[in-house]
Amino acid sequence: MVNALATIGQTFPPAAVLAIAVPIVGFGPRPTVIALFLYGLLPIIENAIAGLEGVPQGVREAAEGMGLTPWQRLRDVDLPLAAPVILAGIRVSVTIAIGTATIGSTVGALTLGTPIFSGLAANKLPFVLEGAVVVALFAILTDMLFARLERWLAVR
Repeated sequence: MVNALATIGQTFPPAAVLAIAVPIVGFGPRPTVIALFLYGLLPIIENAIAGLEGVPQGVREAAEGMGLTPWQRLRDVDLPLAAPVILAGIRVSVTIAIGTATIGSTVGALTLGTPIFSGLAANKLPFVLEGAVVVALFAILTDMLFARLERWLAVR
């Protein structure tokens, strides 16, 4: 059910979520955070479900055979084994959020999109390029850091 709700939420574009959130919470960073949070749930939820469902049944049975309670099994067995897949969902969500956060400037939030929208409003291509390059580099760097963390977790 949670996955279905997140999937439905993902169908709304972030600009529409901002348009709905602004009358409720006002201008500034709040509607941007709400939109990014809601928009970023689906990859995390889907990967968490996939990671937990991917834990081999034999491992689960062994944990139960050792007398672990369901919560102990989740904490000590399922989550550590599912962590790389869950982290991949977080990685996708964060990378998408970095690019999507730029639209927060349209509702008064100070984001990396501010130079882009200022450049568009003033018809100054260098500002637009400056903002776009910074956002792209930040997204790439963040993605690379998450990839390194995933490799580190896979080795452990």
